[in-house]
Amino acid sequence: MSDLKTKLKSLHPKKEFFIGIDSDGCVFDTMEIKHKECFCPNVIKHWGLQTISKYAREAWEFVNLYSKTRGANRFITLIESFRLLEERPEVKLRNFTMPDISAVVDWTNNETQLGNPVLKAYASKVKNPVIDRALEWSLAVNQTVSEMVHGIAPFPLMKDSLIKLTSKADAIVISQTPVEALEREWKENNIEQYVRVIAGQEYGTKTEHIALAAKGKYPDNKILMIGDAPGDLKAAKNNDVLFFPINPGHEEASWKRFYEEGMDKFFAGEYAGAYEESLIEEFSQYLPEKAPWS
Repeated sequence: MSDLKTKLKSLHPKKEFFIGIDSDGCVFDTMEIKHKECFCPNVIKHWGLQTISKYAREAWEFVNLYSKTRGANRFITLIESFRLLEERPEVKLRNFTMPDISAVVDWTNNETQLGNPVLKAYASKVKNPVIDRALEWSLAVNQTVSEMVHGIAPFPLMKDSLIKLTSKADAIVISQTPVEALEREWKENNIEQYVRVIAGQEYGTKTEHIALAAKGKYPDNKILMIGDAPGDLKAAKNNDVLFFPINPGHEEASWKRFYEEGMDKFFAGEYAGAYEESLIEEFSQYLPEKAPWS
């Protein structure tokens, strides 16, 4: 087990409840700016997609913002975006050959800590030009994010919720964003003090974050994941714990509902069952599975 995963496993309860909180799109309104201004331009540049840039942008934004893969790890969504592009008739008509990223697929199939430090070590070992390009792209994304994304405050009532919940719950950040960016954003807004750990992609999957930090340490009905993406819901249900959705496009209303209603129901033991099911049913209607051009 890596040192980062051991850090999560070594957490011991200080409060009765545990709450994991996603960051991008959940705490901060950063999804649009990161993907449209930082990720996508670097995808086009570093993977040579200039000829099909229009379709590359549509695929990237659908996969990362407007579908059920929203919020997934960048390397996973790179693979899914390329898959959609390869199938698209307009791309085929241009006789464009998509880059072969099978080496990236193989890496993601055998690794759960899908972040730059692990990829860098892997690149130095395998000496594969495709892996080198994936690392170059990912590092460029981080650089662009550091230059572009700043001064973004949490959604209204998020910080109030965080302050309120820490009276009864241990809280950590559970994200697939790199730790460096997470720490910068949380510290910039002076909210890092309310969480015990800021776990990013380097710590493993979101499912692993919950399993290592909380599972077996708190009763399942006293563990809650807050997130804005189906991957957050999946991480909660993979661990048989509770989920509160921050609905994409309705984040302010979602935090208001959590602050005024959801949190109190969770602490009172009234969350599981019909209440949670109704929230998840509503959440499931916001993001489609299939691209509009499929």
